[in-house]
Formats: sequence, C-alpha cells, structure tokens
Amino acid sequence: METLVWIGAALTVAGVVGLFWCILKVNSARREKLPDDALRARVQAILPWNLGALGLSALGLGCVVAGIMLA
Repeated sequence: METLVWIGAALTVAGVVGLFWCILKVNSARREKLPDDALRARVQAILPWNLGALGLSALGLGCVVAGIMLA
C-alpha cells in the first residue's frame, strides 16, 4: 500500500503544479489589458485545464488516504 501513497502523492503534486500553471496563465492574461470579451474567452479556455488539475489533485489525495487506511 506504500506504492499507492507514493502514486497519490505524485498525482497530487502534478495537480497542484497544474493549478499554479492556470493561475499564472490567467494572471498573464489579466496583465495584457485585453478587452472584456477577449479576456473572458482566454479564461474560458483555461477553465477545463483548471478543473482537470483540481480533479487530478483530488484523485491523488484520495489515493493517499486510501493507501494510509489500507496500510
């Protein structure tokens, strides 16, 4: 079960890195002073990546908890 904990930790770290990437992309779009419609389109394009990173992080945390409970 130790392997499950390490896999979960890796998934969680990957998800958190993805979340930081999304934050950086949205902040760079905001700094470009785009018009409202263009900014909204850019943020909507990043949203699926944000949700995917959040889901990956949650899945990783679930794996960590399952590995600890089964150990």
